[in-house]
Amino acid sequence: MSMDPLVTKARVLWESLAAAPVSFAPRGGISVVASPESNLCPAGWVGVVSLDGAAVVTTPTERSAALVRDGLAALPVEAVTDADAVREVLPVAQVLGPATLSYASPDAFRSASPGALAVQQLPSDHPDLRGLEEAAGEDDAGEAGLRGITSPAFVVRAGGGVIAAAGYQTWPGGLAHVCVLTDPAWRARGLAQVTASATVAHAFAAGLLPQWRARPLASRRVASALGFQELGAQLSIKLT
Repeated sequence: MSMDPLVTKARVLWESLAAAPVSFAPRGGISVVASPESNLCPAGWVGVVSLDGAAVVTTPTERSAALVRDGLAALPVEAVTDADAVREVLPVAQVLGPATLSYASPDAFRSASPGALAVQQLPSDHPDLRGLEEAAGEDDAGEAGLRGITSPAFVVRAGGGVIAAAGYQTWPGGLAHVCVLTDPAWRARGLAQVTASATVAHAFAAGLLPQWRARPLASRRVASALGFQELGAQLSIKLT
């Protein structure tokens, strides 16, 4: 059976981010490799990415690779991004995630009409974006990652300030990592969907593959409304 082209492209991108020779195994397989320069996780951590029933895992050292390989062998691939399950088989000090990984193809993309809203374009370093981050709070702003976008920012304004914004970070291999943030006082009004829609359209025009990484259910629903498919998950682990 031929693999979904979206899965194939997503896997190639994450294999390149592993920064070491590794490939997704056949369905149900878990490939573990030592890679101190891995971009799957913070430096010194273990990075786990599962896509369509297979997983790649990077560790900082050969010693930790052997430990992780033996521990994860006790789990089905569906559980390797489940923090509670991983704690049962590995000495875990801290985790980040899991976060769902979703991708969109041009054919599946469902553009959101802005209606009466005016979506404007700003430079990625525009000071009004910092005002939005202050309104959202440190945790939400850090999760959104607007400070790292390499695309223009697509924003909605009210009262002279930016109340919602989206953009993307260009990752190696042609991936556009979508970043979205809405002022808490203006949430649940469709602003994330409208600004993200403009962002995704820009990414497609640039020949990039849009990626949506999310933990909150509300964020996952926005991605689904735009036609993103949930293909896997990511988990970062710091060992004791």
